[in-house]
Amino acid sequence: MAAQMAAEMAAQMAADMASPAASAGPETKFAPLPDDAIIVLPARNIVLFPGVVLPVAIGRKRSIAAAQEAARSGKPLGLLLQRQEEMEEPGGADLYEVGTAANLLRYLTAPDGTHHLVAQGDQRFRVKEWLEGWPFMVARIERLAEAGDQDAEIQARFILLRDRALEAVGLLPQAPAELSAAIQSVTAPGQLADMVATYLDIAPAEKQALLETLDLRTRLDRVTQQLNSRIEVMRLTREISQQTKESVDKRQREYLLREQLRTIQKELGEADDKAAEIEELSQAIDKAGMPAEVEAHARKELKRLERMSEAAAEYSMVRTYLEWLTELPWSVETAQPIDLKEARTVLDAEHFGLEKIKKRILEFLAVRKLNPEGKSPILCFVGPPGVGKTSLGQSIARATGRKFQRVALGGVHDESEIRGHRRTYVGALPGVIIQALKKAGSRDCVLMLDEVDKLGQGFHGDPFAALLEVLDPEQNSTFRDTYLGQPFDLSKVMFIATANMLDSIPGPLRDRMEIISLAGYTEEEKLQIARRYLVERQLKANGLTAGQASLGDEALRAIIQGYTREAGVRSLERQIAAVLRTIAVRIASGEAERVEIGPDDLQPILGGRRFENEVALRTGLPGVATGLAWTPVGGDILFIEASRYPGSGKLILTGQLGDVMKESVQAALSLVKSRAAALGIRAEELDKQDIHVHVPAGATPKDGPSAGVAMFTALVSLLTGRPVRHDTAMTGEISLRGLVLPVGGIKEKVTAAALAGVKTVMLPARNRRDYDDIPEDVRKLLTFVWLETVDQAIASALGEDLGQQCRHAAAAE
Repeated sequence: MAAQMAAEMAAQMAADMASPAASAGPETKFAPLPDDAIIVLPARNIVLFPGVVLPVAIGRKRSIAAAQEAARSGKPLGLLLQRQEEMEEPGGADLYEVGTAANLLRYLTAPDGTHHLVAQGDQRFRVKEWLEGWPFMVARIERLAEAGDQDAEIQARFILLRDRALEAVGLLPQAPAELSAAIQSVTAPGQLADMVATYLDIAPAEKQALLETLDLRTRLDRVTQQLNSRIEVMRLTREISQQTKESVDKRQREYLLREQLRTIQKELGEADDKAAEIEELSQAIDKAGMPAEVEAHARKELKRLERMSEAAAEYSMVRTYLEWLTELPWSVETAQPIDLKEARTVLDAEHFGLEKIKKRILEFLAVRKLNPEGKSPILCFVGPPGVGKTSLGQSIARATGRKFQRVALGGVHDESEIRGHRRTYVGALPGVIIQALKKAGSRDCVLMLDEVDKLGQGFHGDPFAALLEVLDPEQNSTFRDTYLGQPFDLSKVMFIATANMLDSIPGPLRDRMEIISLAGYTEEEKLQIARRYLVERQLKANGLTAGQASLGDEALRAIIQGYTREAGVRSLERQIAAVLRTIAVRIASGEAERVEIGPDDLQPILGGRRFENEVALRTGLPGVATGLAWTPVGGDILFIEASRYPGSGKLILTGQLGDVMKESVQAALSLVKSRAAALGIRAEELDKQDIHVHVPAGATPKDGPSAGVAMFTALVSLLTGRPVRHDTAMTGEISLRGLVLPVGGIKEKVTAAALAGVKTVMLPARNRRDYDDIPEDVRKLLTFVWLETVDQAIASALGEDLGQQCRHAAAAE
């Protein structure tokens, strides 16, 4: 068969050589070669075996010259493998010593200028010496004869190799029938070994080793061994292919179809959106700076997404989840070095007064500066609306160079809103804490939990319990949001909470926070705040300048006294805005270029005064006393009115009083009856009269024991006919022994008393500890009377002589 093929190729070569297009080039006369010399063609990655026909592409000048000379002269051509494939101009030392002498069956030059030849291996040779003087490589060679003896062992190896070769052909997909016929037609063991070695998928260096193996028995063993390895690989490949084919289901077929569709789209120039999306997410994971375990989890989810069909319902869920993971500030920090002087300047510039609050904030910042890795306390600003709790948090952020985010907790009643929802739910999102950190873009931001006392409780869990981990410095370094499912370090976040009252905050949560109380502002503080901040802000908001509108101190004071009664300054700012809007109308209409507002100009703009000094008006008659109350929006004065009329000794209570306050009135009446003789009250008359105690503002619920002293004083005033001093207010709980017990909210109550025009305040002696919390300018306006017993209250409010009688009666008991 090989001889027939050689003959056909020789005939075709003769025809090609006859045509000018296929000629090997112009004839050039060279020196004749010695009889034992051969033209050598270096081959990069081709090993030619004897009896095998192979095509060879050549491109180097020396190789082209060698092939053309062999074609012209009809002499054999020696093919030698290069030791290093990348070498362009190899020398004799760069080639292997053993090669194959080949007959050139065909040589042609293609229209594109490339050169091709077909060579048939003839016999092995070994290079003895390299010769010079030709434009191509020439070497003296020694031809290596094939062993002729064939014993039983070689014949057995020959049969084994033939069977293995046929088995390998059977494992090949779509193998031609001629290949099996060619193998069966070979009768020489060496020829079969060389044929199989030619088609083995092994490296050129391994084929060269087989070419250099002259011992036939050894060569047959080596070729059989290599063929056995390839057969095992092909058998495993076929088994895997068969298993894969059998396991393909509907989803896999859809996947393959979609992959084909993407390939078609790519060929048509359409963008592969999914591949671009996967690459974008992979780059985002690289840049996110996640902890190692979180990044490993994200990579796992990305692989799931890559294998998932875009039409799958879970695809968008996993993609959204990965976007959240990559957009969180796992390692981004923006805090600047803390400058305490600069922080003090910022706080003073943005907030008037609040010295103790500023002092505590500066202490907080100083500790953070000296120990940046320490666990900082959670600050909680408690106070009525409008006193600047939120703006204090913003000032802290500016003073420390941190990002600021506010989380409104008012009305949150679901634990999942804090911790996030499970990813299995449609529309699931992380909790408000993680969402705020994403918006802030840094993991060391100032996060204000606003209105923490307004959290609700529903059947979906307790949001207060969810905040326990968030606000615990010992636990929040591994805070685990339900949606993320991975720990996030919250220890760098500076948490600041705000609340109007502490009663609705559970004890465990309150224990995790450091409470900083902000009371209402005094009249002087409100004036300074209005002058420094509010007027300027409203001028800008209404498009005015300081040269167009002016509000003097007297006008501001008149607004504070006659049109506002609040702990904060929000209502005051609204009234200032109303005045400036009126000025804006006059300026815009061209009626005036500059307008100055005085106290007398307020009534046409704001209407009549809304608040008067009720203390002097309501305490001119016996039976009326002024108490002090605490409310969620600050302190307030509370009037106690008592009257009597003929009846059967009943006690009537009105004013929407709570149970505790009703009990305070009953205790006060019992205490009055026990000391009736000392106070000059006829006990038998009490049985013939009904006593009515009323607390005005009846639409407002009232409760608590702190009005006990005021209740007792009002009853004594009613039954003795002596009016209470109109400039005196009081607070304190009483016992049936006449002791005055401490109460809360002293700072707020005293501030409200000063705003209402009270001059003397009677407080429980055991509340002296709260004296330092009262603002300095408030203390200057008031006279304080510290009460141990109710006798001191009677002496201060109704007269020393009556108080003396009360003391004697108490001593007698």
